[in-house]
Amino acid sequence: MEAVAPRQNSAFSGYEKLKKDIIRGVFKPGEKLLMSTLKERYDLGVGPLREALSQLVAEHLVVAISQKGYRVAPMSLEEMRDIYDARANLEAMIVSLAIQRGDDAWEAQVLAHSHTLAKVVEVKTREQRLDVWDERHKAFHTAIAQGCGSKHLLQARTYLFDQAERYRHLWLTQTVFSEQALELKRQEHAALVEAILARDAAKASEMMRSHLMTPVPIIAQIMQNGGLS
Repeated sequence: MEAVAPRQNSAFSGYEKLKKDIIRGVFKPGEKLLMSTLKERYDLGVGPLREALSQLVAEHLVVAISQKGYRVAPMSLEEMRDIYDARANLEAMIVSLAIQRGDDAWEAQVLAHSHTLAKVVEVKTREQRLDVWDERHKAFHTAIAQGCGSKHLLQARTYLFDQAERYRHLWLTQTVFSEQALELKRQEHAALVEAILARDAAKASEMMRSHLMTPVPIIAQIMQNGGLS
Protein backbone atom coordinates (compact mmCIF):
# COMPACT_ATOMS: atom_id res chain seq x y z
CA MET A 1 0.00 0.00 0.00
CA GLU A 2 2.80 2.43 0.84
CA ALA A 3 4.27 2.05 -2.67
CA VAL A 4 0.93 2.68 -4.38
CA ALA A 5 -0.08 5.89 -2.58
CA PRO A 6 2.58 8.20 -4.09
CA ARG A 7 1.66 7.13 -7.63
CA GLN A 8 -2.04 7.70 -6.92
CA ASN A 9 -1.26 11.13 -5.51
CA SER A 10 0.89 11.98 -8.53
CA ALA A 11 -1.85 10.95 -10.95
CA PHE A 12 -4.46 13.00 -9.06
CA SER A 13 -2.16 16.03 -8.95
CA GLY A 14 -1.52 15.74 -12.67
CA TYR A 15 -5.22 15.34 -13.35
CA GLU A 16 -6.12 18.45 -11.33
CA LYS A 17 -3.43 20.63 -12.92
CA LEU A 18 -4.05 19.48 -16.49
CA LYS A 19 -7.82 19.85 -16.09
CA LYS A 20 -7.39 23.41 -14.85
CA ASP A 21 -5.06 24.25 -17.75
CA ILE A 22 -7.53 22.85 -20.30
CA ILE A 23 -10.43 24.76 -18.73
CA ARG A 24 -8.40 27.97 -18.69
CA GLY A 25 -7.32 27.60 -22.31
CA VAL A 26 -3.61 26.95 -21.75
CA PHE A 27 -4.13 24.02 -24.11
CA LYS A 28 -6.51 24.93 -26.93
CA PRO A 29 -9.42 22.85 -28.31
CA GLY A 30 -8.04 20.25 -30.72
CA GLU A 31 -4.44 20.75 -29.60
CA LYS A 32 -2.32 17.61 -29.40
CA LEU A 33 -1.13 16.86 -25.87
CA LEU A 34 2.48 15.82 -26.26
CA MET A 35 3.74 13.59 -23.46
CA SER A 36 7.13 15.33 -23.49
CA THR A 37 5.47 18.71 -22.94
CA LEU A 38 3.24 17.39 -20.14
CA LYS A 39 6.16 15.65 -18.39
CA GLU A 40 8.15 18.88 -18.33
CA ARG A 41 5.23 21.13 -17.34
CA TYR A 42 3.94 18.97 -14.48
CA ASP A 43 7.15 17.17 -13.50
CA LEU A 44 5.44 13.79 -13.73
CA GLY A 45 6.24 10.42 -15.26
CA VAL A 46 4.37 8.74 -18.11
CA GLY A 47 2.36 6.46 -15.79
CA PRO A 48 0.68 9.17 -13.69
CA LEU A 49 0.12 11.30 -16.81
CA ARG A 50 -1.63 8.46 -18.62
CA GLU A 51 -3.88 7.93 -15.62
CA ALA A 52 -4.69 11.65 -15.55
CA LEU A 53 -5.39 11.68 -19.29
CA SER A 54 -7.64 8.62 -19.03
CA GLN A 55 -9.72 10.38 -16.38
CA LEU A 56 -10.03 13.47 -18.56
CA VAL A 57 -11.09 11.29 -21.51
CA ALA A 58 -13.89 9.93 -19.30
CA GLU A 59 -14.91 13.53 -18.55
CA HIS A 60 -14.94 14.44 -22.28
CA LEU A 61 -12.25 17.10 -21.88
CA VAL A 62 -9.64 15.03 -23.74
CA VAL A 63 -10.00 12.77 -26.78
CA ALA A 64 -7.89 9.61 -27.19
CA ILE A 65 -6.65 9.09 -30.74
CA SER A 66 -5.90 5.48 -31.66
CA GLN A 67 -2.11 4.94 -31.69
CA LYS A 68 -1.61 8.72 -31.90
CA GLY A 69 -1.93 9.93 -28.33
CA TYR A 70 -4.35 12.54 -27.02
CA ARG A 71 -5.91 15.83 -28.04
CA VAL A 72 -7.92 18.42 -26.18
CA ALA A 73 -11.61 17.86 -26.92
CA PRO A 74 -13.14 20.29 -29.43
CA MET A 75 -15.63 22.99 -28.43
CA SER A 76 -18.75 23.99 -30.36
CA LEU A 77 -21.67 26.39 -30.10
CA GLU A 78 -24.10 23.47 -30.39
CA GLU A 79 -22.53 21.65 -27.44
CA MET A 80 -22.34 24.83 -25.36
CA ARG A 81 -26.02 25.64 -25.87
CA ASP A 82 -27.09 22.07 -25.11
CA ILE A 83 -25.05 21.95 -21.89
CA TYR A 84 -26.34 25.30 -20.68
CA ASP A 85 -29.94 24.42 -21.49
CA ALA A 86 -29.62 21.16 -19.55
CA ARG A 87 -27.94 22.91 -16.61
CA ALA A 88 -30.50 25.71 -16.44
CA ASN A 89 -33.45 23.33 -16.44
CA LEU A 90 -31.88 20.97 -13.90
CA GLU A 91 -30.92 23.81 -11.53
CA ALA A 92 -34.43 25.27 -11.87
CA MET A 93 -35.88 21.94 -10.72
CA ILE A 94 -33.32 21.58 -7.93
CA VAL A 95 -33.99 25.02 -6.43
CA SER A 96 -37.71 24.29 -6.44
CA LEU A 97 -37.13 21.04 -4.54
CA ALA A 98 -34.69 22.78 -2.18
CA ILE A 99 -37.33 25.35 -1.25
CA GLN A 100 -39.80 22.57 -0.53
CA ARG A 101 -37.33 20.46 1.48
CA GLY A 102 -34.75 22.86 2.92
CA ASP A 103 -34.80 23.73 6.63
CA ASP A 104 -33.65 26.78 8.61
CA ALA A 105 -30.04 25.57 8.60
CA TRP A 106 -30.15 25.42 4.80
CA GLU A 107 -31.49 28.98 4.65
CA ALA A 108 -28.67 30.12 6.92
CA GLN A 109 -26.07 28.52 4.62
CA VAL A 110 -27.55 30.19 1.54
CA LEU A 111 -27.52 33.58 3.31
CA ALA A 112 -23.95 33.12 4.51
CA HIS A 113 -22.62 32.25 1.06
CA SER A 114 -24.65 35.06 -0.51
CA HIS A 115 -23.08 37.55 1.89
CA THR A 116 -19.56 36.28 1.21
CA LEU A 117 -20.08 36.45 -2.56
CA ALA A 118 -21.49 39.98 -2.43
CA LYS A 119 -18.53 41.36 -0.46
CA VAL A 120 -15.89 43.23 -2.42
CA VAL A 121 -12.58 41.47 -2.01
CA GLU A 122 -9.33 43.32 -2.66
CA VAL A 123 -6.85 41.04 -4.39
CA LYS A 124 -3.47 41.70 -5.92
CA THR A 125 -3.83 40.17 -9.37
CA ARG A 126 -6.47 39.51 -12.03
CA GLU A 127 -5.94 35.77 -11.65
CA GLN A 128 -6.54 35.95 -7.89
CA ARG A 129 -9.71 37.96 -8.41
CA LEU A 130 -10.98 35.40 -10.89
CA ASP A 131 -10.20 32.52 -8.50
CA VAL A 132 -11.81 34.17 -5.46
CA TRP A 133 -15.00 35.21 -7.24
CA ASP A 134 -15.36 31.87 -9.01
CA GLU A 135 -14.85 29.88 -5.80
CA ARG A 136 -17.43 31.93 -3.91
CA HIS A 137 -19.90 31.84 -6.78
CA LYS A 138 -19.69 28.04 -6.95
CA ALA A 139 -20.13 27.79 -3.17
CA PHE A 140 -23.23 30.01 -3.27
CA HIS A 141 -24.98 27.93 -5.94
CA THR A 142 -23.91 24.66 -4.30
CA ALA A 143 -25.37 25.83 -0.97
CA ILE A 144 -28.71 26.43 -2.71
CA ALA A 145 -28.65 23.03 -4.43
CA GLN A 146 -27.82 21.11 -1.25
CA GLY A 147 -31.33 21.77 0.03
CA CYS A 148 -32.85 19.39 -2.53
CA GLY A 149 -31.56 16.43 -0.53
CA SER A 150 -31.07 14.19 -3.57
CA LYS A 151 -27.66 12.57 -4.02
CA HIS A 152 -28.40 11.58 -7.62
CA LEU A 153 -29.63 15.02 -8.68
CA LEU A 154 -26.53 16.58 -7.12
CA GLN A 155 -24.32 14.11 -9.00
CA ALA A 156 -26.04 15.01 -12.28
CA ARG A 157 -25.59 18.68 -11.42
CA THR A 158 -21.85 18.18 -10.82
CA TYR A 159 -21.45 16.37 -14.15
CA LEU A 160 -23.15 19.18 -16.09
CA PHE A 161 -21.18 21.82 -14.21
CA ASP A 162 -17.92 20.10 -15.17
CA GLN A 163 -19.01 19.89 -18.81
CA ALA A 164 -19.76 23.62 -18.82
CA GLU A 165 -16.48 24.70 -17.22
CA ARG A 166 -14.49 25.47 -20.39
CA TYR A 167 -17.37 27.49 -21.83
CA ARG A 168 -18.11 29.15 -18.52
CA HIS A 169 -14.48 30.24 -18.19
CA LEU A 170 -14.76 32.23 -21.42
CA TRP A 171 -17.60 34.20 -19.83
CA LEU A 172 -15.91 34.45 -16.44
CA THR A 173 -12.73 36.05 -17.74
CA GLN A 174 -14.81 38.96 -19.03
CA THR A 175 -17.46 39.17 -16.33
CA VAL A 176 -15.23 39.07 -13.26
CA PHE A 177 -13.29 42.11 -14.45
CA SER A 178 -16.33 44.14 -15.50
CA GLU A 179 -17.88 46.13 -12.65
CA GLN A 180 -21.08 46.53 -14.65
CA ALA A 181 -21.43 42.78 -15.22
CA LEU A 182 -20.56 42.01 -11.60
CA GLU A 183 -23.17 44.47 -10.34
CA LEU A 184 -25.79 42.83 -12.56
CA LYS A 185 -24.88 39.43 -11.07
CA ARG A 186 -25.08 40.84 -7.54
CA GLN A 187 -28.60 42.07 -8.26
CA GLU A 188 -29.62 38.71 -9.74
CA HIS A 189 -28.21 36.85 -6.73
CA ALA A 190 -29.95 39.17 -4.26
CA ALA A 191 -33.29 38.76 -6.03
CA LEU A 192 -32.84 34.98 -6.13
CA VAL A 193 -32.10 34.85 -2.39
CA GLU A 194 -35.18 37.00 -1.72
CA ALA A 195 -37.38 34.55 -3.63
CA ILE A 196 -35.79 31.60 -1.81
CA LEU A 197 -36.38 33.13 1.63
CA ALA A 198 -39.97 33.89 0.63
CA ARG A 199 -40.26 30.18 -0.26
CA ASP A 200 -41.59 31.11 -3.69
CA ALA A 201 -40.57 27.99 -5.60
CA ALA A 202 -42.12 28.99 -8.94
CA LYS A 203 -40.45 32.41 -8.96
CA ALA A 204 -37.07 31.13 -7.78
CA SER A 205 -37.15 28.33 -10.36
CA GLU A 206 -37.76 30.72 -13.25
CA MET A 207 -35.15 33.17 -11.94
CA MET A 208 -32.57 30.40 -11.66
CA ARG A 209 -33.22 29.25 -15.22
CA SER A 210 -32.90 32.80 -16.55
CA HIS A 211 -29.81 33.49 -14.40
CA LEU A 212 -27.94 30.47 -15.73
CA MET A 213 -28.82 31.19 -19.37
CA THR A 214 -27.56 34.80 -19.20
CA PRO A 215 -23.96 33.93 -20.23
CA VAL A 216 -24.97 31.99 -23.37
CA PRO A 217 -25.05 34.89 -25.90
CA ILE A 218 -21.85 36.33 -24.40
CA ILE A 219 -20.04 32.99 -24.67
CA ALA A 220 -21.37 32.51 -28.22
CA GLN A 221 -19.96 35.89 -29.25
CA ILE A 222 -16.58 35.15 -27.65
CA MET A 223 -16.44 31.78 -29.41
CA GLN A 224 -17.34 33.26 -32.79
CA ASN A 225 -14.75 36.01 -32.38
CA GLY A 226 -12.15 33.40 -31.46
CA GLY A 227 -13.04 31.02 -34.28
CA LEU A 228 -14.37 28.35 -31.91
CA SER A 229 -17.85 28.10 -33.43
